Amino acid sequence: MDAPSWSDFWTNFAIFRDAIVTGGLAGLLLGFIGVHVVLRRMVFASSAIAQAAALGVALSFWIGGLVHPIEHAVGHLAGANAHVTPFIFEPVLWAIIASLLATLVFIANPVRLHLTRESLLGFVFLGSGAGAVIVGDKITQEAHDLSAILFGSAVVVQPMDLVLVTVAAVVLLGGHILAWRALVFAGYDPLGARVQGLPVRALDGFLFVSIGLAVALCTRALGALPVFAFSVLPAMTALVLTSRMGLVFGLAGLFGALAGVGGYAVSFRAELPVGATQTALAAAGLAAALVGRAVFGRARAAGAQPPPRASKPAT
Repeated sequence: MDAPSWSDFWTNFAIFRDAIVTGGLAGLLLGFIGVHVVLRRMVFASSAIAQAAALGVALSFWIGGLVHPIEHAVGHLAGANAHVTPFIFEPVLWAIIASLLATLVFIANPVRLHLTRESLLGFVFLGSGAGAVIVGDKITQEAHDLSAILFGSAVVVQPMDLVLVTVAAVVLLGGHILAWRALVFAGYDPLGARVQGLPVRALDGFLFVSIGLAVALCTRALGALPVFAFSVLPAMTALVLTSRMGLVFGLAGLFGALAGVGGYAVSFRAELPVGATQTALAAAGLAAALVGRAVFGRARAAGAQPPPRASKPAT
């Protein structure tokens, strides 16, 4: 069987439109917020929160089946479209709650606990990842759904996921655009920000809560792997290319959106997993930026060197 062509992609674009739009919006939002993640040296924060969100989704499946076993089984026999989940066991709700609980660990002052922030990140990541695997072993009917959430292998997204990601992108991105200078100042020099009268603790709380919400909603729609990539790699790419903070945020959002949309298109054309392809495209962008900066920097350094002086003839 021949591989799909680009004409096949455009012919069936209406089928994949929601997934493409969701990937683009998620990349835009996470790429923009990811600049703070990279600048504050919390690269694994989004990965830890994504693992917590995945654990929340797994718990919603498992506990929902324990509390309502008959309705749960009948719903699956009726099919995915006919399966109605009670609101209290809605996976998105559990993902948000688990993500916000994980952010509370980051908001806490690690010095008082005689730990570092990196150790707290490791605790949340390992604990949530182990819990997701253990709970995932207890459920069988939702194993494919859980795998899609963990690794981003889903081809389509639910309409509600598109709505939630769109709302999150508009609200959270709007808030971050308005407060990006204050957030950068509070992260770079918290003492100086307090002297200037900025509410550093409130700004940090807004940042961590927004990271938790964005990661939870995008993980439910796309999977943990591309969410981690979008929140780290586009920001790193932008920081490699420029040091102007305003331009860094804009480029990071743009690169994230391109990875979300382009990764889906490439995965369709090459018949590859969606989440892995989106991650690989974001990584390829960073690699290209590193190579381009190295080549351009070496060429600029060579051009800046003065010409060698002519030696005087011996007398």
